[in-house]
Amino acid sequence: MISIQHLYKSYPGKAVLRDIQLDVRRGSILGLLGPNGAGKTTLISILTGLIEKDAGAIAIGGLDLDRERGRIQCRCSYVPQNLAFYNRLSARENLEYFGSLWGLKGKPLKERMAFCIDAGSLAAFVEKRVDTFSGGMKRRLNLAIGLLNEPELLYLDEPTVGVDAQSRNYILETIRRINREKGTTVIYTSHYMDEIEQVADDIAVIDGGRIVLHDSKEALMSRAAAVAIRLATPTEAVAGLLGKRDGLAVEGDCIRIARDERFNENMAYAFTVLGDQGAQVKDVLFGERNLEALFLELTSSRLRDDEE
Repeated sequence: MISIQHLYKSYPGKAVLRDIQLDVRRGSILGLLGPNGAGKTTLISILTGLIEKDAGAIAIGGLDLDRERGRIQCRCSYVPQNLAFYNRLSARENLEYFGSLWGLKGKPLKERMAFCIDAGSLAAFVEKRVDTFSGGMKRRLNLAIGLLNEPELLYLDEPTVGVDAQSRNYILETIRRINREKGTTVIYTSHYMDEIEQVADDIAVIDGGRIVLHDSKEALMSRAAAVAIRLATPTEAVAGLLGKRDGLAVEGDCIRIARDERFNENMAYAFTVLGDQGAQVKDVLFGERNLEALFLELTSSRLRDDEE
């Protein structure tokens, strides 16, 4: 559905995206993770046509973003983290207004509104002014508005921030249902690791303007369960001997050993090679099936409060 090749973007004095290469499968839900300042917002802003890239090629649904931006935008929708509706209008009035911006009117507008009211579970409150809504109801309306044009590609930016557990669970279930029943491709950004684990088919981690990891959720959960051996003195010889063996992967100063049927054999082989090569082991991490632990390992645990 999305193909990104060698994407770059800089602001004055700062490179934000650096050689991004990413493919998003049609009909999948991609969980996009990254610490503050990693480049998530800039990437989404470029994909939605809100800002220009510096270099690179982007195709969405087989269309080139540079040449056919309007056609692409008609097939997409973006649900921002900031609530995007009018508080002094009712939910119905908001849906009517935003539906009209998509060119909907008459029966098609009524049908789409009915679908979106149901998707947001707003039927009991649709005539009430939005400024009387709870936080969860406002989030559900935000999502409902984003579904008005029946998008092929849906961008969701922190869609459950600040809501109660029931509304959060309902929103996640709605996203899964839309993806399953309509085949909608979803890019979902969140700081809640458990949400990504619940809804995503694939996961990409961006840090420092680069994609540092991209794989299926299943593969990443298996990766998170691996044993990681960190070396104080990584060498090409060690990488060459270990990297060719099934169940072993060498990534910089880290050796990962998959927990498969050859686990014991590969553990013994790895430590034999390390001993023969005189490589110094810094530590050994026994992994768990936990996305948050893997994320912190990849991006480091330092705070990014000062970064935008």
